[in-house]
Amino acid sequence: MLKRNNVLVVLLFAILAFAVSAQTVTITYWQYYYESKVKLMDELIQKFQAANPGIKVEQVTFPYESYNQKVAASIPAGEGPDIINLFYGWLPTYVKAGYLAELPASDFNKAYFDKNFYPFVAESVQFGGKYYSVPTAVRTLSLFWNKKLFKDAGLDPNTPPKTLEELEAYAKKLSKYDAQGNLIQAGLAMQPTGQGHNWIREILFRQFGNTPYSSDYRKVTYADANGVAAFKWYTDRITKDKVGYPNFATDDVTAFKSGKAAMNIDGSFRIATLKAVKDLEWGVAELPAYKGIKSNYASFWTHGIVAGTSGKKLDAAIKFLKYITSPEVQELWLEKVGELPANPGLSEKYKNDSVISPFLKGLAYAHATAFVDEAGQRTVLVDAVDEVVLKKVDPAVALKNAAAKEQALIDDFWKQ
Repeated sequence: MLKRNNVLVVLLFAILAFAVSAQTVTITYWQYYYESKVKLMDELIQKFQAANPGIKVEQVTFPYESYNQKVAASIPAGEGPDIINLFYGWLPTYVKAGYLAELPASDFNKAYFDKNFYPFVAESVQFGGKYYSVPTAVRTLSLFWNKKLFKDAGLDPNTPPKTLEELEAYAKKLSKYDAQGNLIQAGLAMQPTGQGHNWIREILFRQFGNTPYSSDYRKVTYADANGVAAFKWYTDRITKDKVGYPNFATDDVTAFKSGKAAMNIDGSFRIATLKAVKDLEWGVAELPAYKGIKSNYASFWTHGIVAGTSGKKLDAAIKFLKYITSPEVQELWLEKVGELPANPGLSEKYKNDSVISPFLKGLAYAHATAFVDEAGQRTVLVDAVDEVVLKKVDPAVALKNAAAKEQALIDDFWKQ
C-alpha cells in the first residue's frame, strides 16, 4: 500500500511539473558580447523570472564582429530571437530587411516616449513614423585625461583643457618621442575607428560652423569650407603635430588604459572598464569647445521585438521589454555598465557626480546621427582620414571624396 501511495505521489508531482512547464513561455534575447552588459542581463533575467514565474528568458550572445551576420542568417530562417539588442544606427536596415516588428501602439506610443525618454531617443527609434525599439541607456562623449601624466608634464592634474586651442597645446606638451622621433606617449589618442569618426561628424563639423547633413539626413553637406577646416584640424594633429595616430599602442582604449595616451575622446560606456584598471588616475571633462560652441554625439543600443513574434511570446516579450527599459534597470545599468539613463528624469540624481555629470551635460547639446548604413557611413570617414595620413591626400580632396561616397550610400538606400 505504501509503495502504491509513493507511486501516486510521484505521478502527481510529475503531472504538476508538466502542467507548470506547459504554461511557461520561453523567449530568447540576443545581444553582442560585452562582459558587463551580459553579466547584468543575467541578473536582470533572474529578477524578471522571479517576478514572472510563467516566463523564462534565455540570453544568447555573439561576438560584435559577427553579430549582424548572425542576425541576417537566422531571423529570416525563423531561428532568431524574440527580442534583439541593436545599435540605433542599424534600425533602418533592420526594418527594411524585415527583422523588426512595429511595437504595439497600445504599449509604446508617442506619449510613452515623450514621458520617459530624451527627445533624440524618440526620434531615433522611429522609421516611417512608427516605433520599433526602446533603449535602456544612452551614451555621449567626453574627454578622459590621465592625471599622473598631466603632473609629469607640469600640468595641473585637475584642470583639463576646455577649448580646442588648449587641447592642441596640451596634446603637444604631453607627447613624448624616442631618439629616432618615434611617438612613445601620445598626448591625444587619434583613433578614427574608435570615437574619432563621431567626434569629426557630429562635433568638430558643427563647432567649425558646418551642419553635416540636411534636416532629413538625406543630403551630405559636410564638404564645405567649414567642414574642411574641421576635418583638417583633426588630421593636422596626426600629420603635423604628431600627437597621436591611428592604432598607436594597438588602439585608443588600450593606449589610455596602459598609460601610453594622456588624453582620449571616448564614451560613457568606458567608465566601468576604466574603473577596473588598478593605479590609473583619470578624470572626465566635457568635450573642449571651439569659439564658445559646444556639441556632442549621442548614441545608444536599443531593444526591439523580432518580426513574427506572436501570441503568448509577444505578451512575454512586451513585459520583458518594459522591464529592461524601466527606471529601476536604467539605474542599475549606469552603476554596472556606465551608460547613462535614457530617462531624463534620473539625471538630477547624478548632477554632482564628477565622472557622470560631464556626460549628462553633453546630452543637452548632443546630436544622434540618423544613419541608413551605420557601418558603411562610419567607414567612409575612417577611410578619409587614412587617405590623408597614409596617402598624403589633401584633406579637402579626401573630404569631398568621402561626401560623394556617403551620398551614394544614402541615395542607394532610399532608392531601394
